[in-house]
Order: sequence, then structure tokens, then C-alpha cells
Amino acid sequence: MRPPGDTGTAGPLAGLRVIELGTLIAGPFAGKLLADMGAEVIKVEPPGKPDPMRDWGRGHYKGRALWWPVQSRNKKLVTLDLKKQGGPALLLRLAERSDAIVENFRPGTLESWNLGFDRLREANRAMILVRVSGYGQSGPYSDRAGYASVAEAMGGLRFINGFPGQPPPRSGISLGDSLAAMFAVQGLLAAVYRRAATGTGQVVDVSLMESCFAMLESIVPEYDRLGQVREPSGTGLRGLAPSNLFRSKDGKWVVIAANQDTVFRRLCTAMGRPDLIQDERFSTHSARAENQDDIEGIVADWAAAHDAREIDAVLNEAGVVCGPVYSVADIFEDPQYRARDMLVDHDDPETGRFVGPGVVPKFSDTPGAVRWSGEWEPGVHNRDVWGGLVGLSDQEIDELVSEGVL
Repeated sequence: MRPPGDTGTAGPLAGLRVIELGTLIAGPFAGKLLADMGAEVIKVEPPGKPDPMRDWGRGHYKGRALWWPVQSRNKKLVTLDLKKQGGPALLLRLAERSDAIVENFRPGTLESWNLGFDRLREANRAMILVRVSGYGQSGPYSDRAGYASVAEAMGGLRFINGFPGQPPPRSGISLGDSLAAMFAVQGLLAAVYRRAATGTGQVVDVSLMESCFAMLESIVPEYDRLGQVREPSGTGLRGLAPSNLFRSKDGKWVVIAANQDTVFRRLCTAMGRPDLIQDERFSTHSARAENQDDIEGIVADWAAAHDAREIDAVLNEAGVVCGPVYSVADIFEDPQYRARDMLVDHDDPETGRFVGPGVVPKFSDTPGAVRWSGEWEPGVHNRDVWGGLVGLSDQEIDELVSEGVL
């Protein structure tokens, strides 16, 4: 039995059944990524205490948060109180019929319900348990509560962001949660690959802090071998020139990135400044790094004399890496997003039709899809899952509901 709105589209993960436990934000985002690719994701919420994400986000429409129906799209929503007698046993019955669990509780929470990995593996030898937490399942910080804001700070991302001497800014989104969710999905799929050979599952331990730290590129060996501490560099990167934001004649910001020698030569030709190609201050990548302010000042003067649309057209025609800084309003107007199905309709029974983000990545033979918008009623798929999948009768479900277990 498919939930209402299920088109039956089979993505690359069709046939993979994942139980999603936890709230806010990395675990549910990992579940969304899996569901977008066709996995059957069963989201478990405690009865009477649903995921706070149902009301999170800045934008509300018709009294509903616009984030929830996107974050919970393609998921089956069930209720279960794991703190009540009978709750853990029901989860184990569901685990017997599932491939993986994704949870983002503080370490030790599952164990307090007698649902640690050893117990889960007794129920299902092939179970994969993906655990997302602030600092990981071990180490002196493992017991700390973790949010993306602190993970980005302690993971090193906040320190290198922004302008020298200014407070390190946030990115405007929960970046640490998003990174952890993507590493969680990567880890789950790697564990599925290994299970095909061994028949056994394992624990995938994902830390928000480490997910941010993993993005630091060459910063770690630079400090270890050279003692260099990478500082925030504003809109560009020191040593890569020209590669920065430039203001156009009509007041818009445009990224021009031409630090590679061949691309720099194209830029000089497009600007009508072929003389710069032979200028020894700018003729090589290393020379431009030494004279970064000078070359970026020249590019800034050229950009200031042209509208953003002209800059974009001229430089892309010349093979120079260039693009405007978009607001979400600009994204809605860009044909590339429409052509790639990155702005897709969600048919929501309560808020009506709205546009949400499309599915990433694209697959040639088994594309992912938005099959249905996230449902608003907690436990809307209880009978589908606890009845049709686990095998409880309608009477048993009704009794568990009256007892507050479902």
C-alpha cells in the first residue's frame, strides 16, 4: 500500500528500507536524501511529541512551516514511544524487516532503551546503524550536546570564514548538519556495499564536528609542516588571483575566477588587455599571487564599467569562469535550474502546491523523485507500517494507541 501521492517511481535506492529516529536536523536531512533516491524511509516520532521541525524555519504559510514538507517528503510517518513498555520490542520487530537505522540522539540514548547495536544485531545480523552526534560516539566530548553552530566553530570552518579582524560569521544555513547528513548517507551506502560481501552490518559513526573538519582541505598539513594558521580572507583566497567578487556597473556582485594561467589569458583578451599576459607581475600563477591586489584591482575597474549581465555573457563566451551572486529570487528566474528540475512542485494537502528544491544527484536510468510532500498528521502511516509491514492487527494497533505506545 503506497501513501497518497506515491507515483511508484523507483530511484536507485528502491528496495532499501531505513528507519529514521531522532530530530533536528542532520538525521532527518539524511533521511530525506535517502528517500529522494527511492529508499523506503520510515520516520519514527513519539506520540504527542512530534519532531519540532514541524514548526521550524523562518517561513510559515497558512500556519504551517514550509521547511517540514520538504524535509519529510517521500517518508512514511509513524508514531512509537520508545520509553514505554513494549516500544523497544516493536522497534526491534521493525528492525528485523529493515536494512538500516539512522539516529541522531546523544550517545547512550539508544542503549538506555536497550536498543544498542548489539541488541539490534541480535534482531537483524545485517543491520546497519548510522549514528550522528555532535562529537561522535567516543572521546572526551561524546557526552556533550551538539549543534551545527558549535560544530562549525570547533571544526574549523567558522575561523576561516569572513573578513580579517571581524567576528566569524555563520553561513546562513545549518551547514554542519548538512555536511554530517551527507557523510551519513555516504557511510550508509559504503556499509551496504560491504554487507553485500559479508552479510553483516556495522555501526557508521558520524560527528558534526568532524564533518566540518573534513572540509578543511590543505589547512591541516599546512599547520603541521609549516606552522601556518589559515586566516579568513574575505571574498577571495590569498594566493589565488584573480578569483574574487567584483561589483558591476549596475551594482551587482559577480564572481570572476581566472587564477589558472590559461583562463587568465582568456580573461585578459576578453577585457581588451592582452598586454597583461606578458606583464611579468601577472604572467604566472605564482606571480599573480605575489601581486594579487594589483591584478584584482585591474579586474575590479573593468567590471565596474560593465553591467553584470554583460560581464557574465562576455566572460563565459570567452571560456572564463564567471557567475553572478544569486539570491533565491534570481534562482527562480534562471533557466538552468528549471532545465535540471531543481525547482519542483510539491502538492501539499494543507498548504497547497508550492515549489521546493529538486533531487541531487541525477541518475540516467533510475532517477530520484519527489513522490509526495511531507505529511502533517503524526502517525499517518501507522497502519501501513505497523499493520501491513510488521503484522499487527487493527485491534492491536488501536490498543497500543490507547496505551500511548503508538
